Amino acid sequence: MDTISLIVRSIFVDNMIFAYYLGMCSYLAVSKNVKTAMGLGIAVTFVLMLTLPLNYMLENYVLKAGALAWLGENFKEVDLSVFSLLIFIAVIASSVQLVEMVIERFSPTLYNSLGIFLPLIAVNCAILGGSLFMQQLSFPNVGMATAYGFGSGIGWLLAIVGLAAIRERLQYSNVPKPLKGLGITFIVVALMGVAFMSFSGIDI
Repeated sequence: MDTISLIVRSIFVDNMIFAYYLGMCSYLAVSKNVKTAMGLGIAVTFVLMLTLPLNYMLENYVLKAGALAWLGENFKEVDLSVFSLLIFIAVIASSVQLVEMVIERFSPTLYNSLGIFLPLIAVNCAILGGSLFMQQLSFPNVGMATAYGFGSGIGWLLAIVGLAAIRERLQYSNVPKPLKGLGITFIVVALMGVAFMSFSGIDI
């Protein structure tokens, strides 16, 4: 699988929201406004692009069985994979803290709009899911891992911005009272999921 195919597949076919339902809490909560949704989507994309290559290098040069062979013969049998989850979460939390400080410094309005959901990127299952999928897919190099992070982030961004745009228009629509709010949102998300399922038939 080449880089372009991997990016396209991670955006449309293996979309974090519609294929794996990862990151749904912030996806539903922050998708009321396009500007805020765009800001969060860009932040998630940046964190994925930062954490996946870092976790890839840690996985392949430190954590998995035999990864420490570069230190010498005595380390060939060392297996630190039991610490993978802990290390991945630490890298993600550090990256989110960096993103939070940058947004607070350069865009206080966006920082206030995102509120509690910005630091919650650290526990966004889409971010951790990216690193765990990276383990399963066994990419040949760090460039492919970065491309996967970029594609997964863009897919998540498209999903949340698309939903936010629809929800903004729904404010001017005649929605039945029992369905207003999350009711109609769940219906829209389901329809978007069905639409994205059509990409699964494409041979990439």
